[in-house]
Amino acid sequence: MTTLSRFIPCVANANYTNFTNYIFKFAELVKFVKFALKTLRGGRCIYCLTLILLCCSLTAVAQDDMNASLPRLSMFTVEGGYASVHDSYLTPITYDGAGLALGYEAMRPARFSPDKWLWQLQVGADYNYVENPAQNNDLHKVMGDISFDMQRTWRGVLDSRLGFAAGPMTQLRAGIVYDAVNSNNPVTVRAHWNVGATGMAWFDARMWRLPVTLRYQVQLPVMGVFFAPEYDESYYEIYLGNHRNLAHLGWWGNRVDMTHYLGVDMHLGGTTLRVGYRTRLEHWNANNLKVHDFGHAFVLGISL
Repeated sequence: MTTLSRFIPCVANANYTNFTNYIFKFAELVKFVKFALKTLRGGRCIYCLTLILLCCSLTAVAQDDMNASLPRLSMFTVEGGYASVHDSYLTPITYDGAGLALGYEAMRPARFSPDKWLWQLQVGADYNYVENPAQNNDLHKVMGDISFDMQRTWRGVLDSRLGFAAGPMTQLRAGIVYDAVNSNNPVTVRAHWNVGATGMAWFDARMWRLPVTLRYQVQLPVMGVFFAPEYDESYYEIYLGNHRNLAHLGWWGNRVDMTHYLGVDMHLGGTTLRVGYRTRLEHWNANNLKVHDFGHAFVLGISL
């Protein structure tokens, strides 16, 4: 389909037309070419075919430029780097170690306004293995999250290859932190839902002859709801029915989350390879408890 779309304009609109119409129109084009070959002779036939191919190529190039004006991808990623976890419910000490993550990202132009709006879906799971400074105890943190945003785009403001986007986002993130040594309260639950803003900038360039896209994106939750138990309250007490003061309204006064991403996508025909760097900060305080997690990691990804 990708090869045909370069020569047949009707195939470039594959997302909006029934597939059977492609076959029908392609058959009509084949019949037209055969008719031209039979009716035109000599140099005029060559001129006719040249004109047909030139028109199709120009239309395909224009269509490719229009589709390339907004990012469009489906990317699988793996991340590895540094992680720091501080959870005063389990321990007053900050633990440091390694973090691993798997993720999926989809980005498409919005159907209601494909030239101005795009949507983005990100799904991920991460694992942190961290130790205390004495290296005689460790924590295991497992989290999963999903986020969705809609962004208004601006292209060609400063340069035709430069684009900007910004818009609202929502995120759901939850998981657990486990302390194998703490026999009283060995596990704490993390859960929060946020709404906020996201923005990004991208630049289409060439690295030697390889087309690449440089992108920076920031995600900044503004308000939401998060879970926090009472200080020194066991989860067994919660199980018995003590549900008081577990849900809290999150805002910048008691909760700050932020994610930064910087990377480059290298377009190799139908495959895209990604190399990037991501940082994530999660901080909240409630019920005399404090959580401060930070991590940064290198990102590798592939889009098929």
